[in-house]
Amino acid sequence: MTTTNPLLSSHKASDSGLQVLLHPMVLLTISDYITRHTLRQLEGPVVGALLGQQHGRDISLEHAFECKLVKDEGDSIVLHQSWFEERLQQFKDVHKAPALDLVGWFSLAPTSGPQSHHLPIHRQILHTYNESAILLTFHPTTIVDRSGTGGELPLTIYESNYEGESSGDGDKTMQVEGEESSLQLKFRELPYTVETGEAEMISVDFVARGGGNATAMDVTPKKPQASAKPVLSDGGRVAGTDEGTAKTNGTDETTLLSPEDEELIASLTARANAIKMLHSRIQLLRSYLANLPQSYLTTSEPPDPSSETTASSQHTEINYPILRSIQALISRLPLLIPANRGAFRHEVLAEKNDVSLVAMLGTLSKSVKDVSEMGRKFGIMDNARQSSRKDNRMIGEDFLGGFGGNGVGRYPMVD
Repeated sequence: MTTTNPLLSSHKASDSGLQVLLHPMVLLTISDYITRHTLRQLEGPVVGALLGQQHGRDISLEHAFECKLVKDEGDSIVLHQSWFEERLQQFKDVHKAPALDLVGWFSLAPTSGPQSHHLPIHRQILHTYNESAILLTFHPTTIVDRSGTGGELPLTIYESNYEGESSGDGDKTMQVEGEESSLQLKFRELPYTVETGEAEMISVDFVARGGGNATAMDVTPKKPQASAKPVLSDGGRVAGTDEGTAKTNGTDETTLLSPEDEELIASLTARANAIKMLHSRIQLLRSYLANLPQSYLTTSEPPDPSSETTASSQHTEINYPILRSIQALISRLPLLIPANRGAFRHEVLAEKNDVSLVAMLGTLSKSVKDVSEMGRKFGIMDNARQSSRKDNRMIGEDFLGGFGGNGVGRYPMVD
């Protein structure tokens, strides 16, 4: 038996005319905040503010930031007012064109809806900053349990309004004059659409490429293992410390990739996934056509309706729109294949030869430059060697002449 959330309104979501436009930057900020909060094992709830614009019944959620929380006199968790107002003013000063304002806040909640501990913060925002603030609840349980449907974000957006208590019996009761009607804060789910800009597309693409190399971290505490007695080597040090240091944390410095390698791997992975998807779609079409009656595959004449009835029990159900789509796809294939294959291959071969010739000329030019540089260096070394020999010869002649050798000595004889 499922219990209904008493904080949810009984009115349908379609009764409200609010339309919410959700930007990816908000999702990135929320996911980053939740990740840091989880890995650092911080205490307290996850709460943040949502900035955007409101034009009539359209609300855009464009930016978000985390909030500092304190406990009030009633031991309820609320926003730190002075800190929040200062941070909000800083964001308003930065985002002036277009001007952004506080339109709501976000927090974690189960799929059943907001809880009672969300009410103090929501009331504070309604009474102090924005009387029509919305609440974005993120559902981490759907990610952990993998219970969410494909293509659906694990979040829900609510608007709030005050509603009177509904009587248990269906009778209409008249309000006594002077008696105040008790109103309760209720939340009603709002539909939303994802909207993105050029700058956000660049950010999302960068995060998506970096996410392919992300490493999952296990933050659960592990029991300490009993340390074995270290074995000493001949030098008196612990054996294997130099070789096992890099492998202690399960990482290897040689496996680090450069940004160019990461981009190449991401591009090749995307192409491989596209080829796999194309192959699966082609196999699906082939299996569908293989299970059709033979009359639809071997002849161009319209099949007999009586044969369709007998074949329907043995073959796949015939779907004419699908067959027409397959026929249209096949008719467009010649556009991808050139009419004159011989001329096309000749042109491709000529272009390949031109590219190879240019590459060969570049290699030859580089080789000539290297040979010229080597000749220049060889000439310098040869001149230096010849000048060294000449100097050595002159020094030898001067040395021999000083001792009265052949010819007149340059140094006087001492009696």
